[in-house]
Amino acid sequence: MMSSLKLYSTIKKTGTWTILASLATLSVVSCRQPETPQANIESSPLETQEVSTQPDSPTLDNLQKAYNGESNAHVMYLAFANKADEEGYQKLASLFRAAAKAEEIHRNNHAKVIETMGAIPKNTITDPQVKSTPENLEAAIKGESYERDTMYPEFISQAKIENNQAALQTLTYAQKAEAQHAQLYTEAKNNLDSWRTQTGPFYVCTISGETTIQKTATAECPAVEEGESYLEVN
Repeated sequence: MMSSLKLYSTIKKTGTWTILASLATLSVVSCRQPETPQANIESSPLETQEVSTQPDSPTLDNLQKAYNGESNAHVMYLAFANKADEEGYQKLASLFRAAAKAEEIHRNNHAKVIETMGAIPKNTITDPQVKSTPENLEAAIKGESYERDTMYPEFISQAKIENNQAALQTLTYAQKAEAQHAQLYTEAKNNLDSWRTQTGPFYVCTISGETTIQKTATAECPAVEEGESYLEVN
């Protein structure tokens, strides 16, 4: 969980997706209740991409579904992180917080494209079902695997049909990050006892939300024109 964070983003009018992000400070605080994300994103204004309003676009509907899903995943993973802290799974708590930040990035990315299509991002936040950490981990694996294998591939295919390059970019970023989350959660499940005694940060790309345990892998983060291209989350 973090405070004092500023992310600045830009979608170029050419249809090429670029998001400028700068990191002031990042501090992770345990045992706070997750804040419900709002549909109105309060980051710096993006340039409005010149995309005509498409009220009947299947891709717009898909983006709204993805926006709602990422909003709820952000809240859920923060709750899972708190539970993991309570049960002594410090490294897994850090992973849940890193995934929560990635879902927040996806949520905001989706929202900006929804706005360029002439619509308002809408979400309905539900109270997450928080169980034991091993059970929470199973739920996380199931959710990420569905997004990786089914939801985002279908949404990406539709965006290609509509030739919506901005939607294609944000959906592709999310799909790649969800695949990484599923892999990391599976690794944690297979080594749960050792993860309980370990600590250490994870790294989240500020543009794509891609998440890694190795700092060297941040070289693959999409480039930014100023500031850091990744966040370190403990």
